[in-house]
Amino acid sequence: MNGWAGAGAFSDGKLSLSEEVGGNITDYMPVEKARELIHYVDGIYLHYGAPEKVYGKNSKAAEKIAYEARRENIRLIPCPVRHMGTEYSYKVLMGMYRYLSSRPNFEFRERTTAESVLIENGKAGGVRLTGPDGGRLVRGRHVVLAPGRGGAEWLARVAQETGLGITNNEVDIGVRVEVPNAVMDPLTKHLYEAKLVYYSDTFENRVRTFCMNPGGIVSEEHYDVGSGIAVVNGHSYAEESRHTDNTNFALLVSTKFTEPFHQPIEYGRYIAQLGNMLTGGGIMVQRLGDLLMGRRTDATRLGKSTTVPTLKTAVPGDLSFVLPHRHLTSIVESLRAFDKLAPGLYSKNTLLYGVEVKFYSSKVSVETNFETAVENLYAIGDGAGITRGLMQSSVTGVVVARDIAGKVKQEQKHVP
Repeated sequence: MNGWAGAGAFSDGKLSLSEEVGGNITDYMPVEKARELIHYVDGIYLHYGAPEKVYGKNSKAAEKIAYEARRENIRLIPCPVRHMGTEYSYKVLMGMYRYLSSRPNFEFRERTTAESVLIENGKAGGVRLTGPDGGRLVRGRHVVLAPGRGGAEWLARVAQETGLGITNNEVDIGVRVEVPNAVMDPLTKHLYEAKLVYYSDTFENRVRTFCMNPGGIVSEEHYDVGSGIAVVNGHSYAEESRHTDNTNFALLVSTKFTEPFHQPIEYGRYIAQLGNMLTGGGIMVQRLGDLLMGRRTDATRLGKSTTVPTLKTAVPGDLSFVLPHRHLTSIVESLRAFDKLAPGLYSKNTLLYGVEVKFYSSKVSVETNFETAVENLYAIGDGAGITRGLMQSSVTGVVVARDIAGKVKQEQKHVP
């Protein structure tokens, strides 16, 4: 979950072209400004090779699905999606890397860790680094903290050390669902990614679909938090020749904890560690039918599944030993509701992989320009708990870059 381009299980590369999806940037700017920035950022991705095709622009089909969803107490969030796919994500980011590397006074530091932030007289003063060449202090008048989800815990630590305010986002924990393409085609053929929200019957927890991958692959990703954990994710390629027979998506249960709880990242890690413990360090898979019957999926039962798992290393098991009752109940009830839109989803052969955890649950307090309480110190992206996807994360980067450029310009005016 660290690195350039390959981070995030090679990055599926969904560009959500709506301010309603992928974060909370409208908490920091008007809706029209958010839309303007999304359009601007989308143009940059196109310039570096993102595919032209946009899914979900057929408003009539989306309206019909939304109408049917409302009848079942399900909310469909309409969102056009530009899907780069795993292979184009790599190419696009390679193009950006080469461009930035060619710029004067610009430098990438591979295999280098930012240990801490230097604060001098209430202002950002630089970053202390460790890497192949040993430790070093790099000074700078402006510092941007953008570690991504893989560095969420690191950013929480830096925030604590520097006295930055942190609040708890909702903690998103759940499973990755895998079914044949035929089950999800009624939705994905029109929308590519169906953003569905349901409030579970028993606990009224918010349950949502996330990161839908038609013809995709379930994958394993590793976070270096604490002792290190493995969690499940998924991705898909843009080229149809590389598609599988299955569609996968995350089904996440959102829980908003209140005082005195203040360890959302640790809570998510704890749940993931339970799954890793029972599988010897990997990902667990269970048939929905076995879960409903209160029994463990074993190799024999998995072999009878008409849904063939794309994550071959997943270990058959019982998710009821891993996920809290509240989460499992909410997941089962949501699958039963979503089955009304995608018949066949609530099937004994539907595969559930665990655990899926999203590490953006600690949110750093920032102003509308994403500057923290420390002058010239900014925090942006998923790791800061502000965004939840490529597009809005990119938007926060543009806002900060423009803000810093404006400050530098003003400083230059006052230079005698």
